[in-house]
Amino acid sequence: MEIGDLSARARRIRLLSCDVDGVLTDGRLYYADDGRELKAFSSLDGLGIKMLERCGITVAWITGSRSPAVLRRADDLGVRHVALNSEEKLSVRERLREELSLESEQCAHIGDDLPDLPLLMRSGLAVAVPHAPESIKRRVHYVTRASGGDGAVRELAELILAAQGSLEAMLRAYDPPETADGRGTANRQA
Repeated sequence: MEIGDLSARARRIRLLSCDVDGVLTDGRLYYADDGRELKAFSSLDGLGIKMLERCGITVAWITGSRSPAVLRRADDLGVRHVALNSEEKLSVRERLREELSLESEQCAHIGDDLPDLPLLMRSGLAVAVPHAPESIKRRVHYVTRASGGDGAVRELAELILAAQGSLEAMLRAYDPPETADGRGTANRQA
């Protein structure tokens, strides 16, 4: 896909829906001795989600998982739209899209396997992670360089925010103030 086309798609996005297992996690399922399911989430993805929300982009998680760990992480990040145990993900996303009065072109989805395909095919920006099967990767607009559970959602967040002209301002908010000896700003002269 041409960079210009990818940027044009990203500029329109107002809703990002994410799969969880394999996208926000590495896709492995960990079980404790007591039977609880454990999941590892990337803090990079967490900040990317917060950045999107600060810029007015709604984030939703739609997953087949039933794990309470998903709700816990979503709560930590302030993700208000979470659908667990969703075998039929498209209807969940379509209800949310209609509730938000959005067109399909204003929706992005990031997924990694066949249950995500209906959402990917009906999104203005369809994204997969590198370990997704070829049958998925050849149907999306973009494949992240970062792996699921290791910054893929952050990469997508920065792509969207850059296309919408919001990324630089967001990054500047994290620049430290310049010190008396001239150190501290990212843009100082060498």
